[in-house]
Order: sequence, then structure tokens, then C-alpha cells
Amino acid sequence: MEHKAYLQSLLPESTDQIKQLEAYASEHHVPIMEPEGIQFLMQLIRMQRPSAILEIGTAIGYSALRMLEASPDSEIVTIERDEERYRQAVQNIEAFEADDRIQLLYGDALDLKHEVEEQAPYDLLFIDAAKGKYEEFFQIYSPLLSENGVIISDNVLFKGYVADDSQATKRMAKIAKKIRGYNDWLVSHPDFHTVIVPIGDGIAITTKK
Repeated sequence: MEHKAYLQSLLPESTDQIKQLEAYASEHHVPIMEPEGIQFLMQLIRMQRPSAILEIGTAIGYSALRMLEASPDSEIVTIERDEERYRQAVQNIEAFEADDRIQLLYGDALDLKHEVEEQAPYDLLFIDAAKGKYEEFFQIYSPLLSENGVIISDNVLFKGYVADDSQATKRMAKIAKKIRGYNDWLVSHPDFHTVIVPIGDGIAITTKK
């Protein structure tokens, strides 16, 4: 994995505020995107310049803040169902003075389509929440995309277990199986083009046909 260390050495240095978020996530075992993954996502956003972004899975607000960093004029709607993480995200987004650009919704994304629809259409849908629900999230929210909208799904290689779960725990193997099913469904979808990129924990990029 020498190339991984080399690529990480080339990544731009984060601001002190971002480093604090990353340290908090590491200390409290909050899953956030890996360094290469978040930089890849930010570059995609710089290229696409989305006016409106929908994120499924806020956690502590890290990825929403990084997406806004990449595209300061974007409006972001992001959903979190864990109350403690939602409260932490509110604090973090206020600390970054980003609450005028990032709207947080508290609740399960499977139940919030009506509220999310009010801000549609979205130019980017970023899915990074409960792994077993990815297909449901996709089916509910992909119809809210603009004509050239893009869907990004994170963790689609899931620590390498999607390709080979022989060393995985029973729980991890179960999650990997669900993601494998999502990937198969996604790449064979008649209405979308999808490519899976082995960056970070695996990122799927989906566009309409």
C-alpha cells in the first residue's frame, strides 16, 4: 500500500477547525469520510458546482462542511437521525458560521421526503448513512435530482469486505452483503450509469442515462 501513503502525503493540509473535527471523530468513533475520499468528493463538487446538495447522513457535519468549503455558494440540506450527532452537527455548523448555507433536518431519511422535497431539485445527492438502506434512499431521493444531477454513494467497498468477507465478523459480513447487493443493483440499473472508484472506502458515482 505504498501508493496510499504517497497519495496521502500529497493531500492539502486541513485548517485547524477541520483538524479539530477530524480529531473529535477519531476519538469518539464517529465515521467520517477517509482523507482521500473527502478530497475526491470535494474535487467532484468543484467540477460540478452544484447549486443544491442533499446529504443523507450528517453525523457531526464534517462532510457537509467540507462540501461547502469546496462550493461556498451551494445550499445544502442534510439529514441525521441520531439525536446526539444531530446536536453535535448543529454546534459544529454554527461554529463554522455555515448555518445560513446548511439546513439540518433531524429524523430518519426514509420518513422525511416531504420536507426534503420543498427544497428540490438537487444537483447532488450524497448517500452516507445506514448501509443496508442505500437502495431505499436512492429510490426515494433520486427523483428529486435536477436533469444533470449526480448521486455519490460512500463506503461501497466497505473496508474491503464487499469483495472478500472471509475475514469479516458476522455483523460486518452481513453489512458487506447488503452493500454488494446495492452495488449490483446500481451498476445494472436501466436508467443510470455508475462507476465505482476505489478511493477511500469506495465511492460510487452515478449519473442519469
